[in-house]
Amino acid sequence: MAQAFETDTGFGGAGPLGLIVLTTDETMEPELASVFGPSRVPVYHSRIHFEEEVSPETLGQMEQDLPASAGMLSQNVAFGAIGYGCTSGATVIGPEKIARLVNGVHADVPVTNPISAVVAACRALHAKKIGFLTPYVADVSAMMRQLLEREGFEIADFLSFEEGRDSVVARISEASTLDAIKKVGASDCDVVFASCTNLRAFGIIEEAEAAIGKPVISSNSALAWHMAKLAGKEVRGPGRLFAV
Repeated sequence: MAQAFETDTGFGGAGPLGLIVLTTDETMEPELASVFGPSRVPVYHSRIHFEEEVSPETLGQMEQDLPASAGMLSQNVAFGAIGYGCTSGATVIGPEKIARLVNGVHADVPVTNPISAVVAACRALHAKKIGFLTPYVADVSAMMRQLLEREGFEIADFLSFEEGRDSVVARISEASTLDAIKKVGASDCDVVFASCTNLRAFGIIEEAEAAIGKPVISSNSALAWHMAKLAGKEVRGPGRLFAV
């Protein structure tokens, strides 16, 4: 005989988050878990294939796979927001196109990505001049710089590790990132932005802010903050951004 049962809202509840993660990314999930886990905000993950080498060509190839990856996020969940987790990929493909592709599968859900989140974060912090740090090869960094300038920001200073392999980016030490942030933070900038979801930074953001006296945002801190804002969630994370 079948046992009777009741149903509730499950883990999803009201407005959980969806996140599309690159197959090569080792950093975004643990860093975002430190924001959403303590706040008990469910985050459901999908993966999208990405090659080891970071280039405009490999980044652009993700466009064709986005609908299938978005489709791996459950249709039984009413998402509060969905994030596509690649800063450089969003720059190459275009934030508007990414939103259209995801909304083709999950209609009417707010969609964001790290570069759109960084633009929103800088505006929320009233920053006009950015100290810009990337791990990318030159042509990828240049495309991102151009996007930020089109959005009305000035790049006050720029540094790059110029590493083309995503697996190596995931292993750049936070001490190296901190040192680079201090260097670009010494410029006439209002904020420092450390780009790439695979570049570890959560462990040094607040130390960096104390050292340079300015807000520091990473791709992952901006994405977590923006997804929470879009979904109406109250969360805490590293740095001044989460206070605005």
